[in-house]
Amino acid sequence: MDTLAPLGQPPASDQSPRFRQKRDLILDAAATLINERGLKGLTFVAVAEAVGLNTTSVTYYFKRKELLAAAAIERTIDMLASLLDEAQAQPTPEARVRQFLKAYLVQAGTARLGQARPMTILSDMRAMEDPQRARLTEAYVHRIARGAARLFGDAADPLNRARAHILLDSLFWSRAWLAKYSVGDYERIGRKLMQLFDHGILPEGTGWKVAAPPRDPVPEDAEITPETYLRVATRLINERGYRGASVERIAGELNVSKGSFYHHLQGKDDLVLECFQRSYGRFSQAQRRAINLPGTHRDRLAAVLGDLLDIQFDASFPLVRITALQALPTDLRRIVLARSDRMATRFAGMISDGIEEGSIRPLDPLIASQWVTGLINSAHDMRLWAAEQPSRSEAVALYAHPIAHGLFAPR
Repeated sequence: MDTLAPLGQPPASDQSPRFRQKRDLILDAAATLINERGLKGLTFVAVAEAVGLNTTSVTYYFKRKELLAAAAIERTIDMLASLLDEAQAQPTPEARVRQFLKAYLVQAGTARLGQARPMTILSDMRAMEDPQRARLTEAYVHRIARGAARLFGDAADPLNRARAHILLDSLFWSRAWLAKYSVGDYERIGRKLMQLFDHGILPEGTGWKVAAPPRDPVPEDAEITPETYLRVATRLINERGYRGASVERIAGELNVSKGSFYHHLQGKDDLVLECFQRSYGRFSQAQRRAINLPGTHRDRLAAVLGDLLDIQFDASFPLVRITALQALPTDLRRIVLARSDRMATRFAGMISDGIEEGSIRPLDPLIASQWVTGLINSAHDMRLWAAEQPSRSEAVALYAHPIAHGLFAPR
């Protein structure tokens, strides 16, 4: 298995068992802090307090905060790559995905109980600066994204790349909702997720038409407005994370001064919150438009997917990624999470009504609604993949195919 050279640590001669034990404890603390507060919340002081050391001792293991963050992310890439390697030994794509899903949920459950090393949320990798960012991104693409695609066969096949993204982001998004369940429920959750992976949400022998609605062209802003800042900030947050979407970078993209930024907005947290509110408003509007359409609930769900996937594959003004949430203050985070839950609950209602009328397969509507919500939210990460397809409509249909029919259905 390929591995990265360890980042930011003393020579191998200094790595005694005691050294490795302390280093692992520091990485555990760093992972927990990044998961709870984002890269912004990772400090040597907080890490030192968590492991019972002083900050000088922490710097013996990692000279800079950036090296500590990179090492925590690197360890998670190693852990995921190991799970994928074990799954690859299974004889069929279905068996490989089942093994990977089971192992991931076992790891998540034991880590939640304090019996295993925590995985670091990987989304903050995009907020790092080079060379760490480029190095870790390359490792993720080579070892995780392509490794997941190989579970299905040819890693270069466009449908297998979409399948891999859906598989990985189904698991990464589960962090947003697994805490609502007991660890004792994880085995059942795994079965219900595997049902979605096996069959999708549509009954066998049925289909749907997922297509974007016609849109008026978006005019170029003649002057800088709060909406202009939202567009640039949303794109930068998705590409660079909360930390990477600095006031300086946003102002630089617009060729304005920092003073102009603060003339339009109170501060960065207010801007990020407004990005969430604007994105969730667009998400909710798409849901409400679909609910009022004629046809079955399957047709309405297809309309939402077509609408929102088209927005996500258009790089100019996507929906903001939920991963920026970690860096918000706790009170603002609650506001955003509550609204996200309401959108997932609306999907659960549509799915439940579809099950009742027979247009949607019998499944757990709560888990399925979170699955669909997460796959829409993360679809912007596939914008380059979408641009490689013959058309935007083909990209939307190809991405929606595994949602409809499962990860293994041919197209």
